[in-house]
Amino acid sequence: MTEATALNAGAAASDSCHALRRNVALAMLFVVGTINFVDRQLLSVLVEPIRAEMDFSDTQFGLLTGLAFALFYAAMGVPVAMVADRWNRVKLIGIACVVWSGFTAACGMVSNFWQLALMRFGVGAGEAGGTAPSLSVIADYYPPAQRPLAIGLFTCNGPFGVFVGATFGAWAAANIGWRNAFIVIGIVGILVAPLLIWLVREPARGAMDTHKPADEALPFSQSLAMFWRRPSLRMVMIGSGLAAFVSYGMLNWIPAFLMRTQKMPLDAMATYFGPAAGITFGIGILGGGWLVSHRAKTSARAYGTIPALATLVLIPTFIAALLVDSWQASLALMLIPMAACTAYVAPALALVQNLTPPRSRATAAAVLMLMFNIVGLGLGPLFAGIVSDALKPAHDVDSLRWALMALMPFAAAAGIAQYRMTRYLEKDFAE
Repeated sequence: MTEATALNAGAAASDSCHALRRNVALAMLFVVGTINFVDRQLLSVLVEPIRAEMDFSDTQFGLLTGLAFALFYAAMGVPVAMVADRWNRVKLIGIACVVWSGFTAACGMVSNFWQLALMRFGVGAGEAGGTAPSLSVIADYYPPAQRPLAIGLFTCNGPFGVFVGATFGAWAAANIGWRNAFIVIGIVGILVAPLLIWLVREPARGAMDTHKPADEALPFSQSLAMFWRRPSLRMVMIGSGLAAFVSYGMLNWIPAFLMRTQKMPLDAMATYFGPAAGITFGIGILGGGWLVSHRAKTSARAYGTIPALATLVLIPTFIAALLVDSWQASLALMLIPMAACTAYVAPALALVQNLTPPRSRATAAAVLMLMFNIVGLGLGPLFAGIVSDALKPAHDVDSLRWALMALMPFAAAAGIAQYRMTRYLEKDFAE
């Protein structure tokens, strides 16, 4: 009896220790991911002060916030993820954080468009070592049933980063200047990276899976082939790419729309938009992950139906937000689409982690994020910028209103792809 009690106590202590380690890991990865998104959002919030000094067009700004970043992010994403599937992921994330933070600080020292574009290339290359390896670490700390919620909590770094970036960026533009804003955020990232490496332990690969994990990482060609062989993975790439096209187009241009078209003051941007964006994006990401974790217990179709329903809600509410005349009414109406536009993120990432082997999860996540970043981040903001410039002679400041409206057909296509995915999910999970 005493021996059994001792064994039970040891098991309980071990479980408690593991729970503490994974919670610390999730918290630190969340902090690093937040810095990642602050770096991205900062440029979107500071667009008007930077434009006033350097005279950018909307197309050039679309390149800076989208394609310039996304091309290098995507180009480095798969090679870095392959390293993560073979090497210490926590150290890799820490090194990447130092790299992107250094280039972020350097954004505050540029004097023209091309220098700023070059720094954004560096930020994108560094941030390629952040999300995909982090998702792989989380998948090895949490069992499959808990992954949608855990990944939902992790990906709340996006909305929290938007909140911090929008609030800090607007305050910084008014008080310390846009250049010092980049420098401060860069220094913060450089200081946090060593703390991550010190506090987070590299988990055993596949420890939370019920099946025996593969001993070696798959070649890239085999990881890519999984997306072709399994219809669910193929459709999640299409649906997520289109959804990212819309959500990044919205995220990168809503601040400029509110300030330029709706005449929202800069101090109101810090007071109202920052918290509103952070809370709504967080509700969308965490809500999507929680709902799928809950509903997928009875039907795997939840990975497709919940994002599709969110897209159905997004379209009419965003159109209404664009058509009103005041920034107050516009921001109030945007609360629903800003939540709905991120509901696809956690389900898509969790689906890929659950349908791929442990030794290829970082690579598989990077393949999905190619769609997020090339189609979504790379082309969404650029598309809106090009449409805005094309319409400017006829519509002046209202051109941005109609450029954002032009994103809605892509939202409809995303919803169709997400719903179509539901017919394949149960079969792919069974296999």
